Amino acid sequence: MPTQAERPRGRARGRRLLLTAALAGGLATVSPAAAAEEPAVPTVRCSVTDERLAELSGLVVVGDQMLAINDGGSQVAVYGLDGACQVVDVQGAPVDPFDPEDLGVGPGGSVWVADTGDNNAERATVALHVLRPDGAASLYRLTYPDGAHDAEALLVAPDGTPYVVTKEVLGSSAVYRPTAPLADGGTVPMERVATVNVTLTGTPGGPVGRAGQLMVTGGAVASDGSALALRTYTDAYVWPLSGSDVVGALAAAPARVALPESPQGEAISFTADSRGLVVASEGLPSDVVVLPLPTTPAGTAAPSTAPETAIPSIAELTEKGSPLPAALFAALGATVVVWLGSRLLRRP
Repeated sequence: MPTQAERPRGRARGRRLLLTAALAGGLATVSPAAAAEEPAVPTVRCSVTDERLAELSGLVVVGDQMLAINDGGSQVAVYGLDGACQVVDVQGAPVDPFDPEDLGVGPGGSVWVADTGDNNAERATVALHVLRPDGAASLYRLTYPDGAHDAEALLVAPDGTPYVVTKEVLGSSAVYRPTAPLADGGTVPMERVATVNVTLTGTPGGPVGRAGQLMVTGGAVASDGSALALRTYTDAYVWPLSGSDVVGALAAAPARVALPESPQGEAISFTADSRGLVVASEGLPSDVVVLPLPTTPAGTAAPSTAPETAIPSIAELTEKGSPLPAALFAALGATVVVWLGSRLLRRP
C-alpha cells in the first residue's frame, strides 16, 4: 500500500499551531470589513453520528447526497451520506494520507480530497487525491514556493484548477495554485496568486477563542459556478464567481455570514441548487446546518480606515480598542495552549 512519506506521529488533532508558521503569512493588513449581513436563519438538515466521521473536516453536497471526509485514517475514504446523515456508500483509494482537510468536486464528477494539513509546518509536499466515477484514483503532489504551510481549504474551480488556501492565526491567508498541469504520482510547484484577509467579527465558536475568527478552515465552489466561499471557525465569506476566475473573485469584498456556534467547524459546501450554504463541525453528534446565501451583494463593504497594504504601526498595535492586539494575544494564547497539549501527548 502506498504511503505518504511525511505521515505525522502523535497528531491527535492537538492543533499544534506554532507561532513561526502563523507568522509566515505576515500580519493581517487593515482591510475593509466584509459586508454585514442580517443574521441568517439556520436549519438543521440532519445530524452525523457515525464514528467514522468523528473528525468531519470536509463536506460537499452532490444532488440528494452529501460527501464527507474524516480528518485522519489509514486510507483515503470519502463517505456518501443520505438525507438523514447516514453513511450509505464509501469511496476510497489505497493511500495512507498525511492530514486530509477538505473536499471538492471537479469537472465530470471527480472528487478531490485536499491532503494539505500541516499543523507543524514541516511537510516537504502536500497532496491532492482525486477519485473518479469509474473507480480510478490519482495522487498529485504539490510544493509551496515559500516553505511549508498549514492549509485546510480547497477551492476547485469550474475548469478543474485547484486552489489551496492556508490557515493563518493572524488572519492573512495565502492562496496557491499549481504552475503546471498536475502529474499523477509526480510533484508540481505552486505559486501564490492571492491573499485573503479576515478580521475579528465577534462571532462565537471554535476551539481557540477569538483567534478562531481569523483562521480559514474550509472552502467550497457552487455547483453552478456562480459563487465560492471560505469559512473560519465562526463565519463564512461568499464571493460571486465569473467563469473560473477565482483570483479575480477573491479581489472583491465578500459578503459575510455569521455561522451557528460549533465546537470545531471546518466543513462548508453550497446546497445542490447553489442557493444556500451547508456547514458542519467535528465532534459527534454533528449537526449539518443549512443557511441561505447572503442577500447583501459583495463589494458593498464599508471603506477601510487605512490602505489595504498598510502594515500596522506600533501605535495601531497598542491602540486601545484595536482588534489587532486582541487577535495577536488570542493567537499567542492558542499557540501556547496547543503546544503544551502536544508536548503532554508525546510523553510516554
